[in-house]
Amino acid sequence: MVSVILPTYNAGEAIHGFFSAIKGQTVKCELVVVDSSSTDGTPEAARSYGARVISIEKALFNHGGARNLAIMQSHGDVVVFFTQDALPHDEHCIEKLLEPLTQDNVAASYGRQIPREDAKPTEQFARRFNYPERSAVKGLENVPEMGIKTFFFSNVFSAIRRQEFEKLGMFPENIVMFEDMIYAARLITNGYRIAYVPEAKVIHSHNYSLAEQFKRYRCAGVSFKKQPWFLQYAESGKEGRAYLRQLLRYLLREKKYPWILYALCEAICKYSGYHLGLHCEKVPAAFPQGRI
Repeated sequence: MVSVILPTYNAGEAIHGFFSAIKGQTVKCELVVVDSSSTDGTPEAARSYGARVISIEKALFNHGGARNLAIMQSHGDVVVFFTQDALPHDEHCIEKLLEPLTQDNVAASYGRQIPREDAKPTEQFARRFNYPERSAVKGLENVPEMGIKTFFFSNVFSAIRRQEFEKLGMFPENIVMFEDMIYAARLITNGYRIAYVPEAKVIHSHNYSLAEQFKRYRCAGVSFKKQPWFLQYAESGKEGRAYLRQLLRYLLREKKYPWILYALCEAICKYSGYHLGLHCEKVPAAFPQGRI
């Protein structure tokens, strides 16, 4: 049995497109929604599509905790995660996402994110960089070469096996965000593997402002600091420089010259936010839920 877990908060009319797409999947799924006190009819919409709705107070929302709560009230041997702003690309995306989990040592998988048409050039590149066309299965042997990217994993669209999830203690609840990446690292350091499945696609991207990028990466720094065992793998400077070099080459090649200065400013915001987070315990408890 497969359970789909969806955290929601004031998802708006667009949520109907998501639920319709889930109902049209080739794999039939139990649908569990954990809603943070929406006031726009999101819970009612979810129930109209047959979802079980768990309601929590907005102030109590936590990315790891909300998903843990939903999982414990679901029944699937495999759990598929979405975010409310990720739209399935076709009716086969869940089916494709689940295929690697038939291998004994693959305990989680994540799919490809296709940028929306209105995505900034920097965001379009980010999706291509993080979600290439080539599939991969990552394990501990990849750490020397890939570094922290070995643990790259996104709950925007992912699947996990319940058995390993419960065995390894579920998602951490003492962090603001990146519960998915911390869990992926826990899997890999315990001998399991995670699969990237580019054939499993969702439409998802963000046009974050520079201030939002700063806040997001500050949250990342705080989250990683609260998981001290993870910090030995989190020296991301080398990966960050490689990313920036490739981004600048992409903007030059595409003749997106005005965006070069923006990309440099964005890199400064990310770097400064992350390192501030590593050295500061104080971080805003609330971050726009649908934007992570």
